[in-house]
Amino acid sequence: MRDFVRGLLAPLPSKNCWTIAEHAGDTSPDGMQDLLTRVRWDDAAVRADVREFVGEHLGDTEAVLVIDETGDLKKGRHTVGVQRQYSGTAGKIENCQLAVHLVYATDTAHALLDTALYLPKSWCDDPERRTRAGVPEQVRFATKPQLASRMITTAVTAGLLCRWVAGDEAYGSDPRLAAQLRGLRLGYVLAVACSH
Repeated sequence: MRDFVRGLLAPLPSKNCWTIAEHAGDTSPDGMQDLLTRVRWDDAAVRADVREFVGEHLGDTEAVLVIDETGDLKKGRHTVGVQRQYSGTAGKIENCQLAVHLVYATDTAHALLDTALYLPKSWCDDPERRTRAGVPEQVRFATKPQLASRMITTAVTAGLLCRWVAGDEAYGSDPRLAAQLRGLRLGYVLAVACSH
């Protein structure tokens, strides 16, 4: 896992099991592929460990939870969630996969706290495509603000110290998210459209 994460963080021109394995000094991608396809772990437990670590080392009552999505440009159409959609990374509509990220930020440091893959409605409504890509049946369509809402609620109800939430227009345009943040007693700064 350590070598895989280091490979993801390395300035490699492309990142796949071959390039990450080579970066780690492995002669084949077998170990990296096993990690991604055959090794089983409880992702909720891993996220809880990360949250606990961040809270222990960066915990601050004035911390800000920052929500934003990142587009990962893709050439094919078989990677989970890939379709032509707006990517802030590219600044235009591109073939990409989107993930919503939750970052914990203080005056002194910041850390990635959680992430959720955005599965477009077209994917959710295509059982054959979902099956081929290995998308679990219980995964249902959720908007980016709904994904952010789930991650924020999980962090706050787990006792993570924070006071604020910040996000761009994608999150400020959803009044349900703002209402939920008020219910969690969090201040927030969410951008809204100029037509709002």
